[in-house]
Amino acid sequence: MKKLTTILVLAAFTVFGLIATQDSIEAKTIELKFGHVGAPGSLFLACADEFAKRANAKLGDKAKVTTFGSSQLGKDQELLKKLRLGTIAFSLPSTVMSSVVDEFGVFEMPYLVLDRDHMRKIRDEVFWSMIAPKVEEKGYKVIAVWENGFRNITNNVKPIVGPQDLQGVKLRTPKGEWRVKMFKAYGANPTPMALSEVFVALQTGVIDGQENPFTQIYSQNFHEVQKYLSLSGHVYTPAYLLTGKKTWDSLPADVQKILTDEAVGMQEWVYETAEKMEVDLLNKMKGSVEINEVDKKAFVDASGNIYTEFGTKVMGGKELIDKVQALAK
Repeated sequence: MKKLTTILVLAAFTVFGLIATQDSIEAKTIELKFGHVGAPGSLFLACADEFAKRANAKLGDKAKVTTFGSSQLGKDQELLKKLRLGTIAFSLPSTVMSSVVDEFGVFEMPYLVLDRDHMRKIRDEVFWSMIAPKVEEKGYKVIAVWENGFRNITNNVKPIVGPQDLQGVKLRTPKGEWRVKMFKAYGANPTPMALSEVFVALQTGVIDGQENPFTQIYSQNFHEVQKYLSLSGHVYTPAYLLTGKKTWDSLPADVQKILTDEAVGMQEWVYETAEKMEVDLLNKMKGSVEINEVDKKAFVDASGNIYTEFGTKVMGGKELIDKVQALAK
């Protein structure tokens, strides 16, 4: 009897040991929460999910990237706070980064980035050396530069052909200083607002219009509550795969390498996907809104003061603009 009892006890300990070992293995898998504001159908969601798929295929049991779109984990400012606290691992901010580091405001200058080839040069020759280090001083780290896209204006008042047509138009902008200044210079009444609040504000007439890339306009259904889409292409906004430095420094070196390699390695995929979406989504919106070209020269001519102000207000701002413009030649 004693022998049987001993065998049963040993068997129980063996089973417990196996369970404990399995729990220990599972406990080593690091969960990396990736929060962003992109809705289904947006470029943000496509990029976040593609990154998670690629990274998780390489990470195995070491870590797992889990994505949460549509502001499930918070709006841009909330996500930035959570990155600092380490409660999430990644977010995908765009314009809001100019509130973190002044130099990001260069990407708010109208008609500064000409096309994606120009952006590639800016990324490689300006961003990583002159802007990215400033981010780490604020407790963050940029892993890769992706895209939000070329921004265009929608509204319910009239087609926007030149700056004069924006006079008095209540236009939603992101919470970035320079976008507000730009549209004030054009005569509009800019209203900073979180992306998740814009649809209802347009639907109820709290605001007349907004400006965003096609992927945000379409995925947020803004075209359903707007009459006019004006192809201004006034600003190209990158998006940044961002993490908190505290979280990043806590990750094993091999996990950091996989995440970096996959994030940087899919940059061209991001550009190709964005270009395709631009064409597809414009075609899809043709039946919903009236589409018009704009007088881009008139907008450029009305933009001089904002370049001057950025060059004087932001330390090194003029040098930054000059370097970016030189890469367009």
